[in-house]
Amino acid sequence: MKPIDEQHIAEPGLVVLDITGGDEDTVRAVMTALEERWATSGIVPMRRDPGEPGVRARIYADVLRPGREAL
Repeated sequence: MKPIDEQHIAEPGLVVLDITGGDEDTVRAVMTALEERWATSGIVPMRRDPGEPGVRARIYADVLRPGREAL
């Protein structure tokens, strides 16, 4: 994954979340739950790193703005 720099999180409330799970269904469930709570970048593509267990995804969230559940 690309490194995270200060430009990505220049505003209060913006966060970058790196999610690692045992399988794609688990990571997708986490992204869905976060999307319901906060405004996020949504369900993003997942990847597997050769030689490392699990599936990874990176999402961006604004913890100051509500997600779909609050709409």
